[in-house]
Amino acid sequence: METLFIPSENDFKKWIREAVNDCLRDYVEKSRQGEEPEDGLLSRKEIAKFLKVSLVTLTDWMKRGLPSHKQRGRVYFMKSEVLNYIKESKINQLKFGNRFQDIKREIA
Repeated sequence: METLFIPSENDFKKWIREAVNDCLRDYVEKSRQGEEPEDGLLSRKEIAKFLKVSLVTLTDWMKRGLPSHKQRGRVYFMKSEVLNYIKESKINQLKFGNRFQDIKREIA
């Protein structure tokens, strides 16, 4: 006959605490080493601010193929995907002027 282990609420709390601590430790370690932590999702406002464009321009770029993700009726972007899109010479499809020097430096 097998013994069945039924975890208590405290066991679950302990396991969750340990998992969160491990994730935070990894995140802090990566940031200390200068690595960029895993890419999270950015909202339309955040990516527009990063690219220094209006939301109207951002919408136009999305229609031209700028990678985006829809979740629950909202649109999100991954910074790495956007930068890769710009790197892959698809930048000609987008109207980039002189004010985008920081972005050009970042993707170079």
